[in-house]
Amino acid sequence: MSETARPTGPHALALPPQRPTLRPLTTANPGAHAAGRSKQRDSFFDNAKYLAIVLVAMGHAWEPLRGDSRAAAALYITVYTFHMPAFIVISGYFSRSFDASAQRIRRLVTGIAVPYVIFEVAYTFFKRWAGDDPDYPISLLDPWYLTWFLAALFIWRLTTPLWKLVRWPLPIALAIAVLASVSPDIGDDLDLQRVLQFLPFFVLGLVLKPAHFQMVRRREARILALPVFAAALAFAYWAAPRMNAAWFYRRDSAQELAAPGWSGAVMTIALFGCSLILVACFFAWVPGRKLWFTALGAGTLYGYLLHGFLAKGSRFWDWYDADWVHRPLGEITVTLLAGTVITLLCTPPVQRVFRFAMEPRMTWAFRQDATALARGKGLAQVEGQRQQEQKQQEQKLQEQEQQEQKQKEPAE
Repeated sequence: MSETARPTGPHALALPPQRPTLRPLTTANPGAHAAGRSKQRDSFFDNAKYLAIVLVAMGHAWEPLRGDSRAAAALYITVYTFHMPAFIVISGYFSRSFDASAQRIRRLVTGIAVPYVIFEVAYTFFKRWAGDDPDYPISLLDPWYLTWFLAALFIWRLTTPLWKLVRWPLPIALAIAVLASVSPDIGDDLDLQRVLQFLPFFVLGLVLKPAHFQMVRRREARILALPVFAAALAFAYWAAPRMNAAWFYRRDSAQELAAPGWSGAVMTIALFGCSLILVACFFAWVPGRKLWFTALGAGTLYGYLLHGFLAKGSRFWDWYDADWVHRPLGEITVTLLAGTVITLLCTPPVQRVFRFAMEPRMTWAFRQDATALARGKGLAQVEGQRQQEQKQQEQKLQEQEQQEQKQKEPAE
């Protein structure tokens, strides 16, 4: 089985405060090329991505504390119920325009596949050195630690055209997840259990519309989210010593967790429902206006993959062995450090340093458009034309959705 952190957590490998308008991003890939970054971004989704990645880092920091602190275990369970589902829903939402065109495939390769290969190799050498395991093999079929998300996102996005064709995409995806949870023979290649069990959240993102995000961000939803979060924390506090947290990682079947097969189906449906509710509560409290951390939403993939070295290193180097770390003040300190580190790793200077690995252009690896060559044009000009056409299509889609929303809104 692939060695992944108990806290799941890549890609990133991203509704405004005003009700009437929603400015969609052009890509679900947090590591889009410069042309994509120059387009107008949506503050709500950048804020959501940043806050979700902060929760991912904090969850990794809390994992070694769970044994000594029931409060930390309750926070851990609550956050793990919705932080990756929220991130995956956003990824699915911005994958709606994926059409398997040459341009999209190139971005899929450079923005997901290449970072997957680079970080899978980098993590392996890091484990060999820091983990004192010099013989640990390099295997692109066995994602180690955080790279499972990149492998999953690559597969999910490739299947996007299929989900656009079927009549009931979400029920079908949920049925696949249920079947995976009761199938111990699926194996560990590409962390396929996670790919299939998290699939419903990606498909959910594909079928969502701006109006759905507007709905959960109403004042009534925000008020309701508070007691829901409180109830979730209370239940998690009760369940912490009684429940196997591995259910939240979705990397094993029920049988592999020493549970009866039927429980896999029950837990998959129950966790999907709980995650869906908490994801909605999370979105309800995500700010829609531009704040000091909004720009960091574009760098969440950087923070996600890079913080893995520190998260794993903290275990390899026994940083949690100090007694003070397991006391209330130490737990608060660890939480603040995790939030600070992940914030720094999402900043533009870090993005500039590691862009070669996260957003390689690789123009040398792709053929130029034959039609453009016949007209004496280069690839860059063809890309510009395609991006302009894509922008026009997205603007038309936005206008249609806004018109539909206006027609549905009751007279005030």
